[in-house]
Amino acid sequence: MNNVVILCDGEFPRKDYPLYLLDSADAVVCCDGSVVNYLRHTRKRFGEERMPEAVVGDMDTLSGKWQKRLERLIVHESEQDDNDLTKAMRYVLSKHPEVSEIHILGATGKREDHTIGNLGLLMEYTRLFDLEGIRVDIVSDYSTAFAITDSCELHVGEGRRVSLFSPDNSLTIKSEGLQWPTDAVVFDAWWPATLNRAVDDVIKLTFSHPSRALILLD
Repeated sequence: MNNVVILCDGEFPRKDYPLYLLDSADAVVCCDGSVVNYLRHTRKRFGEERMPEAVVGDMDTLSGKWQKRLERLIVHESEQDDNDLTKAMRYVLSKHPEVSEIHILGATGKREDHTIGNLGLLMEYTRLFDLEGIRVDIVSDYSTAFAITDSCELHVGEGRRVSLFSPDNSLTIKSEGLQWPTDAVVFDAWWPATLNRAVDDVIKLTFSHPSRALILLD
């Protein structure tokens, strides 16, 4: 099993690319109440409900009726140190050690606090989990987000909008292929390296030292 989707209970995707990821996944793992929208989607899309592999979380947004109906699929984790997305990540990495792609859908929208928290978690996951050889991203109708931890070249396509974030204010990221170079950016706020644009198909980012950064592409 190479391609797993984690579905969160934010804004359900409507555009072709995230829906393709959802419908073509080898396995779907739902966070808590997101399973309701997932079953509605599969019923509308395929004429029948397609059950996810598991429903993971503390079950605070899934009614008792649904919990009873989906009892055999529920992985109930009541601890509150981690959110449901992190619990789902742990589940996927434990159950599918051969996974090569984890696409997280429904992680943004509806609530700004969940959106910010989930995007930030992409960077944290590079520290919390062994993700070598695994592509992890958050995909919505508006963007694709992923974390990087060192210098790299990214094939993004000329004209693509690119934003960079990092919690490390000692990090310098020199760039090639962006309209506005990031060489002098100090990552002491969220905005300084946002709203950029690729002027080449490939952009090159050179880190001053290994650290964590978040890339958002339109």
